[in-house]
Amino acid sequence: MKKRILYISSVIIILVGTISYFSLSTKTSNNTNEYIAITPIATHINGMDFIDSATCVECHAQIVEDHYKTAHFNSLQIANKNTIKGSFDKNKNTLKLNNKVTFNFIKKDSGFYQEPVFNNQNTPFYSAKMDIVVGSGTKGQSYLMWNNNNLLQLQASYFTPTDSWINSPGAPDQLAPARPVLERCLECHTTYAQNITGDKNSNQFHKKNFVYGIDCQRCHGPVKKHVVYHKQNPTDKIAKHIIKYSSLSRQQRLDACALCHSGLRTETTERVFSFAIGDTLKKFSFPDYDESSLKDLDVHGNQYGLLKASKCFTNSNSLDCTTCHNPHKKERGNISSFNQKCMDCHTSLSKPINCSGDNNEIKKMGNNCIQCHMPLVKSETMKIQISKNEEISVDVRTHLIGIYNLKNN
Repeated sequence: MKKRILYISSVIIILVGTISYFSLSTKTSNNTNEYIAITPIATHINGMDFIDSATCVECHAQIVEDHYKTAHFNSLQIANKNTIKGSFDKNKNTLKLNNKVTFNFIKKDSGFYQEPVFNNQNTPFYSAKMDIVVGSGTKGQSYLMWNNNNLLQLQASYFTPTDSWINSPGAPDQLAPARPVLERCLECHTTYAQNITGDKNSNQFHKKNFVYGIDCQRCHGPVKKHVVYHKQNPTDKIAKHIIKYSSLSRQQRLDACALCHSGLRTETTERVFSFAIGDTLKKFSFPDYDESSLKDLDVHGNQYGLLKASKCFTNSNSLDCTTCHNPHKKERGNISSFNQKCMDCHTSLSKPINCSGDNNEIKKMGNNCIQCHMPLVKSETMKIQISKNEEISVDVRTHLIGIYNLKNN
């Protein structure tokens, strides 16, 4: 009996060893299909395969974990109790649109809904499910719904400064149809969305061909080939088959951000989402403003143009968005980090620049370079109607770096 047990154990060991051998052989094979089949979650019109950014965790755990907390990554999310900032609690889940209509925000087993009700009626005029959240909630959120394959923006939004439901910016103060969501709207909130019709003025999209938020592939290009290669060649520590941000020219790095941070743009191509990292942006679209008067731009959405008008930019051959921003990390509110970035530049000049501001004012600002030289400015184009008689402008930090008389602001 003991001999039989020993014999069976030996067979098992041999089989396990054989399986391990063939697994190892498969890993070192040059045929990527033999190693692993990575199913793309979406495919670009140019044939590029997008994969789940969670795949990057295996080798870049900390970077991915940090990036998941950024406003970029959370700019478009599936609606659920964790992503919707507005309250569904009693006494906080209503919006009085006008004297006739009130929006109720209802949580059901099937999801979260906006339901407008006319006065003296118990039945809502409609019940619209909030399927997608637009915006990380830093300033607010809007909500989208699917109607078959049609993507629409719902009328009610959420405004963070007042922690309340509001009428969506630009919506009338009366009950209105949901607005179609076009490709250009999605281009700045998600990595990729595939239009069904091919018409950039259409709001029909493939539901399953969505890459939510701004993920790794928006700035590093397709990563499928990169992942497969390094899984097959784990000892090769030199990154292959991926775009390194440091390899791009200054203008290429700026263009990657300007796509979404240079205000409204006019497309010169038939398809939105055509621009990819490393491309020249002006071949795909151009801004809807006169570049000779950048200082006059509104602060909302025009960070690139305002930065270009700043002396910090014009006096430098290398300054770009990533000089001050680490796209992998949530840095909002980290005053000391931004202060240090200012000092890194201003103390390394041939003639270092020291702050000449009033010491008392500097102290009041908490030695915050950004608060003095890039203050929050009220947008002239982004205004929120929080009640029938009250409209407020959204505060946005200007990227026109300069010297401001804050006492007069």
